[in-house]
Amino acid sequence: MKWLSKLFVIALACICSAGACAQAYPAKPVRILVGYAAGGGVDTTARMVGQALSELWGSPVVIENRPGAAGNLATELTAKAPADGYTLVLCNMGSHAVTPARFAGKLTYDPIRDFAFLSEIGGVPNLFMVHPSLPIRTLKQYIAYAKANPGKLNYGSSGVGASPHLSIELLKVMTGIDIVHVPYKGAAPALSDTLGGQIESSVGNLAGAPIAAAKSGRVRALGVTSAQRNKQLPDVPTFAEAGVPGYDVTGWYGLCIQSKVPQSVLAKLNADLHKVLAGPLKPRLEEQGIDVAPGTPEQFAAHVTAEIEKWTKVVKAAKLEGE
Repeated sequence: MKWLSKLFVIALACICSAGACAQAYPAKPVRILVGYAAGGGVDTTARMVGQALSELWGSPVVIENRPGAAGNLATELTAKAPADGYTLVLCNMGSHAVTPARFAGKLTYDPIRDFAFLSEIGGVPNLFMVHPSLPIRTLKQYIAYAKANPGKLNYGSSGVGASPHLSIELLKVMTGIDIVHVPYKGAAPALSDTLGGQIESSVGNLAGAPIAAAKSGRVRALGVTSAQRNKQLPDVPTFAEAGVPGYDVTGWYGLCIQSKVPQSVLAKLNADLHKVLAGPLKPRLEEQGIDVAPGTPEQFAAHVTAEIEKWTKVVKAAKLEGE
């Protein structure tokens, strides 16, 4: 019987050790990958969430910008990272809905099966802006000018296949206009060139630099892509109000991680993300135009699956498959 007693003690020690390990998470710095250049909405949101989690844990959260392929580079790096809970990605409509729609069957990872969807952070519209020198004051005027001058107007975005790009491709499909897309590696450089007059217009997630530029008057905001006006820019009409009935594109942000991460870590990450989103972080995100709406992993995964189906239709209509 002595050997049974020893075995019980060893087993109990292992259980306690495993529990201690789970309680100790994070035992080292956690990194959140961002698929776009610094300064855009995805980057701004990641830094705000990362700071809040770092304060909660008393442990560093490092934001790593890995711009490229409309967020796909950061998503791929996350999918292939060790499933130990220390590499997350700020997933969004471009990286986890549009990219799978464009490259169905060609990605080196499965956008649903290889990820655990911790929680959605919230929804955010895109903002369409023009340089103040452009003699266009409304989206209706912009559309009319574009129809009269096909191919003469251009717009910048955070990259081919990202949420901002697809929102304007949808506008083109719904209105029949012909404007030239200028892709960048992030919304911030696209906005910078708009501010400098190098390009005539740009589109980006409202969060981050676009909302500040619009409020300061350095750009003229023509419309938000969501179905309702954003309370941070109450005077800026929706695309539907501005002459495109039925138009509605609302981007979203969330935290994703490898699906094989231990369940205890997934549960802690979900609980802690909900905790910070219910605290002082919430009004800070709302100031950026984000409608904070955390949920369960199951709700988030179902939303992403539906988004892939939705954007597959737009991608085909815009002929962007595998571009």
